[in-house]
Formats: sequence, structure tokens, C-alpha cells
Amino acid sequence: MMSSLPIDLSKVPAKNIDREILRAALIAELDAVNLYDQFASMAKSDRIKATLADIAKEEKTHIGEFQALLLELDKEQVEELAHGKKEVSEL
Repeated sequence: MMSSLPIDLSKVPAKNIDREILRAALIAELDAVNLYDQFASMAKSDRIKATLADIAKEEKTHIGEFQALLLELDKEQVEELAHGKKEVSEL
């Protein structure tokens, strides 16, 4: 099942719309990766498996592109990512 957007973008203040669009795009790309990976694991054809795996990999590149843009716009997100990475390294 595909995710639904956690917010109504039409109600987002103009000053926040770019960040929220990028977050929605990240959700869509993560869904796509999961979907293509699941399809690849179910497919019988090696050619189809390989194609789906390649497309899933491309979606991961899109995630990186959207995240890079989001990090330019949301400095709090940058700080929290660093904080999360530190917490994981301490486990």
C-alpha cells in the first residue's frame, strides 16, 4: 500500500511550501523503492528482477537529490540528522 501525504499541501503556508513539497517527494520515492524491491523479489523473470532492482536504485538517487535540497532549506533538519547519527554511533 502506498503512503498518503501526512498533510494537505494546499493548507501549508507559502513560506513552508518548498520544504513540505520536498518531504512529500521523499515519501513518494521511499514508497517507490519499497514497491520496486517487493516486485523484484516476487518476479519470476531474471530480466524483470534486474530491471526493477535498477529502477529501485534510481529512486534512491532521487531520494538523495530531494534530501540535499531539503537540507539546504531546513537547518534544523541538518542538526537533527547529525544528532540521530551520533545517537546511533553511541549504541
